[in-house]
Amino acid sequence: MLEKSKIDINDEQVTSNDREIVVDKIITPGQLVMKRFVRNKLAIIGIVILVSMFLISFIGPFFSPYGEYEIFFQKDGVEFTEDIENYDDENIKVLIKAPPSSKHWLGTDRDGRDTFTRLMYGGRISLVIGFVVVAIELFLGVILGGIAGYFGGKTDNIIMRIVDIFFCIPFLPIVLILSSALITLEVPGSQKIYYLMLVLGILGWASVARLVRGQILSLREQEFMIATEAIGLKPRKRIFKHLIPNVMPQLIVLATLGVGGIILTESALSFLGFGVPFPFASWGNMVSAVTDPIILKKYLYIWIPPGICILATVMGFNFVGDGLRDAFDPKMRR
Repeated sequence: MLEKSKIDINDEQVTSNDREIVVDKIITPGQLVMKRFVRNKLAIIGIVILVSMFLISFIGPFFSPYGEYEIFFQKDGVEFTEDIENYDDENIKVLIKAPPSSKHWLGTDRDGRDTFTRLMYGGRISLVIGFVVVAIELFLGVILGGIAGYFGGKTDNIIMRIVDIFFCIPFLPIVLILSSALITLEVPGSQKIYYLMLVLGILGWASVARLVRGQILSLREQEFMIATEAIGLKPRKRIFKHLIPNVMPQLIVLATLGVGGIILTESALSFLGFGVPFPFASWGNMVSAVTDPIILKKYLYIWIPPGICILATVMGFNFVGDGLRDAFDPKMRR
């Protein structure tokens, strides 16, 4: 695209025959997309929110004086973090549901742990789950959707029938069955997180494959693809070097919006008790404290902060996704 700009030399406008000298400045498609994106105020707000959440979740724990699993006790008004099993004193009490203070900015939770510290560690787990699940979805969806759209015929029919099967799989019952199986097999909590990411990714790739397949069906008959066939490129190179890059704008938008959706899904599963297991912290299992009606009414500082983090993060991803969608749209003129 061409954009007109004036030439200025020594802060004076250069003129010829009382007319302005105008030159054409070439703007690449990438620069045009960036220009549109930067003009979108909501998208910039989304970037600020996401950067803040990433800093809090991944950098913040390094500056925290407390550990993720550190339990606080109190005796005669003195706070300490030693193991209560080492003491046989009735005056030692767990510092549960302590109100916000200078030592604990968001108080302590129902187990006597620092809420703000667990909020940072919980954000780390929630964001990592979101990105890993979306990466699995894109990996499977791009490969299978690309193969189906390019080759067509029986290959397309087989892959699309598999996609239909995955669309029909009931999500919640599968997660419940898997959770029960992991409990029966006594799988460690740290490994349950990996199984959770794997299951969410495998159950969610079908929509990506359908999108990629539809885009490639419309691209494979265009002139540039006929040229790649004429020069003898292998099908693998045609798909991954020429077709997939032309689908990347749609995939970027889908991935951005998908991360927010995965964070919500993980939060819902953790709230129901089938997500990230205790004692690992995630925003979802921190919000699950509202299942206790007393905490719901009297201890707002325990569950409202992780709820706000979920809301802000998902909103940030949606703002960025909407901004990218508008920026990649060639019909947009804003």
